[in-house]
Amino acid sequence: MTEYRQPAEWAHHDAVWIGFPSHAELWEDDIEPARGEVIEFARAVHAGGRGERVILVAADDESADRARELAGEAAEVIVEPFGDIWLRDSAPIIVTGPAGRAAANFGFNWWGGKYELPGDESVGARLAERTGHPVREHDWIFEGGAIDVDGTGLGVTTEQCLLNPNRNPDLDRAAIEARLAEGLGVDRLLWLGDGLANDHTDGHVDNLARFVAEGTIAIPEPAGADDPNAAVYADARARAEAFGLKVVGIPSPGAVERDGEIIPASYMNFYIGNAAVVVPLYGTPNDEAAVAAIAALFPTRAVVGFRADHILTGGGSFHCISQQLPAA
Repeated sequence: MTEYRQPAEWAHHDAVWIGFPSHAELWEDDIEPARGEVIEFARAVHAGGRGERVILVAADDESADRARELAGEAAEVIVEPFGDIWLRDSAPIIVTGPAGRAAANFGFNWWGGKYELPGDESVGARLAERTGHPVREHDWIFEGGAIDVDGTGLGVTTEQCLLNPNRNPDLDRAAIEARLAEGLGVDRLLWLGDGLANDHTDGHVDNLARFVAEGTIAIPEPAGADDPNAAVYADARARAEAFGLKVVGIPSPGAVERDGEIIPASYMNFYIGNAAVVVPLYGTPNDEAAVAAIAALFPTRAVVGFRADHILTGGGSFHCISQQLPAA
């Protein structure tokens, strides 16, 4: 067990890193629309100064100039070369303990070797160094989107991701639990099964199940008989209830397609900021109902929804491109 623990996302933040789309060759025609969606997200989190400090991370000077032009006073902009914007997975996780804060940095192998883009393997160490906190290096592969916590030592993950041999083939369930206890202070871990269909992260939990209070977890409810993830949601709910958690249902967007293929669209990829909770929307019938359901869980925060279609072309949404820096 470690003296350090990852706080719940609803705990107060000093700041948040948000990745800014920087590579035209990756984003093609989606780069400017995706940048617009990122800036809407950043402005909502900043909340005119009532929220946390927003730090947009750009991969190069040209992209940083564009970020400053679009964000204005809503965000600071820094340059740190990266492969792509998914800082939830490549940035360090800030943990807290009696001695203060530390930056927990893990190994990163591009989601099991799927998208090897230079910079992603080292941006975590560089951002960790920028914090000024002690850096705790962990010698195993782990992505921040693979876990969610309620701040009491309780965490949730998926077997599809953390037991996948493309990450840590020599680590079994017990070894991973021990490493999460040592690195993030997770002493109780709910294992869900699979994540969403066609999720290139191999089932990150932040698309499936999110803690919304201590001992309370939100899980989507199918949008209809044709919901591609209906069985996944049912299995997750059953496991959470058997674990003894209170489960809150959130509407699912249902089947969302791009170029004839189901994509891993999820309202669960919301970000919990100091002043606002920002929910990704996809133009589906359940958009308004999902925002209302999440708003009921966070009555002291403004809960807003913004379209994230263009960010999703890269494989994720608002939670995936952000990593909070908790207050002491």
